[in-house]
Amino acid sequence: MTETVTTPTPEPGGGTSRTLEARGDLAPRSGPRRSYAKLAADESREDYSLRYAPHSFRRWSPATVAGTALGGIAYLADFAIGASIVFTYGFGSGLASILTAAAIIFLTGIPIARACAKYGLDMDLITRGAGFGYFGSTLTSLIYASFTFIFFALEGSIMAQAMHQAVGLPVEIGYLVTTLIVIPIVFRGMGALAKVQAWTQPVWIIGMVLPFAVLAFEAPDAWGAFGSFGGTEGAGAGFSWIGFGLGTGVALSLIAQIGEQADYLRFMPAKTEANKRRWNLAVLAAGPGWVIIGAAKQLGGAFLAFVALEAVGKTHALEPIAPQIEALKPWLGSFALPAAALFVIVSQIKINVTNAYSGSLSWSNFFSRVTHRHPGRVWYIFLNLAIALTLMEMNMFAALNKLLGFYSNVGIAWIVAVAADLVINKRAGWSPPYIEFKRAYLYAVNPAGFGAMVIASVVSILAFFGLFGTYAEAFSTFIAAGLALVLCPLIAWATKGRYYLARPNPVNGPGVLDGPGAVVTDERATHTCAECETAYELPDIADCPVRSGPVCSLCCSLDAECGDVCRKAPQGAGAPVLMPVPTVPKASAGA
Repeated sequence: MTETVTTPTPEPGGGTSRTLEARGDLAPRSGPRRSYAKLAADESREDYSLRYAPHSFRRWSPATVAGTALGGIAYLADFAIGASIVFTYGFGSGLASILTAAAIIFLTGIPIARACAKYGLDMDLITRGAGFGYFGSTLTSLIYASFTFIFFALEGSIMAQAMHQAVGLPVEIGYLVTTLIVIPIVFRGMGALAKVQAWTQPVWIIGMVLPFAVLAFEAPDAWGAFGSFGGTEGAGAGFSWIGFGLGTGVALSLIAQIGEQADYLRFMPAKTEANKRRWNLAVLAAGPGWVIIGAAKQLGGAFLAFVALEAVGKTHALEPIAPQIEALKPWLGSFALPAAALFVIVSQIKINVTNAYSGSLSWSNFFSRVTHRHPGRVWYIFLNLAIALTLMEMNMFAALNKLLGFYSNVGIAWIVAVAADLVINKRAGWSPPYIEFKRAYLYAVNPAGFGAMVIASVVSILAFFGLFGTYAEAFSTFIAAGLALVLCPLIAWATKGRYYLARPNPVNGPGVLDGPGAVVTDERATHTCAECETAYELPDIADCPVRSGPVCSLCCSLDAECGDVCRKAPQGAGAPVLMPVPTVPKASAGA
């Protein structure tokens, strides 16, 4: 690949402006050894997709970041999922399932959200350093990517149903429209996403509240009748352990949503004494807090579907647009249809820009490790959307419960293993006290998190397909969560944490920035990468014995010729490299 590109000019400490001639070789020459394709070099679109998000880029307030992250949970899949659970397993089992899944998602999301916000890293980079290793997290990138395209397809199907109801557009064409409409927004990155979420929020709030306000006046007894609803499959209104287990498995398919929240939380500004209360509240609300709204939406969606059941039938009651129309009719009459359609379309755009954005990040992380190439995040938008469109055309909406129940076995094993590392292993001293995500310091695979996830996933999937009996099938997701929670600390203890760090980090590891005799006290200080000759803040820099100097995390990831000597020979060629004193930003130099 050869082309001439110009890199952007971020704020001080985030990079430097430079015109580069792109070449694939690493032969000695004047100028940088490596440069990036035009789209990959433009951080206004790239959003540091494979990197640490530098302080110079985190210009938003905690409230803005939280608002953008919460705007992404406007989706109506919660309505469909809640309705599907209650229709299948009855109100008693469905209620218990939704609340139990919400509690598990909330508790596992707290440490992940705080880590992403504190270290400026997305879910993939957190996973690397939280027990999975550099290549071990490649599998979780695929798990996360599958979450984004599965839910893009689900949300897109709901939007296509709304357009079919509103203007008669065939759903097959609607699938294509829902896919294409998000591309211009996602292409532009975090700045555009923040604006879209802010501008559409008033419409979404009104549309969310209005149907329930109408029913509160027009059908005040409906909630009482809903509490005795036995479902449409003969489950009964009472509690059933089997129904509870299966329903919880479906609801837990949303556990990987914390990854999409993290993709926004990594842009949270640094926590200071002045902003720590707002920072903590914003991280809690925008991280695990999403599931409180999500659980309410699942119950609310089930209620709306129940009220509309007699009028529209079971099939259409599970499609969020039909219950919305029925709820609004008493007040809006003939305007109920366009009002409901507008609400559904706005909701689905808000979530699907997030699904497409997060999917592009995940695919970027996966392919950069496998191919040692990075053409730019935006190209992977098209890959993610193509898969999602295929699923929509295959009518995946019809197999909702089974698909989500299967997916949750793998998703929960991954998330629980990461949470266990952050909460248990780090406090016990088996895992480093910070998140190390750079290839130069990580083993390819860490058995603590990766092994725990694989074992938990395999056992729970076998249970899901009935190998261990009816109850194990119903509670397969609990098996996945329990095994991951126990095995991750157990393996870390048994291996004494030896597979977390292949060698110490002398650039910004523990003791370098805040330890005794530390020379550098500000992680905003920068080194210029010996490969691409762009300045990056210390958390994004590794010492490289092959280049005899600092390299940025992405150049390190993409190097296919170094042979990983820094990890393989820590006492020889991989010994720490004597590097120049980092450049400290002027604003911090005198602090």
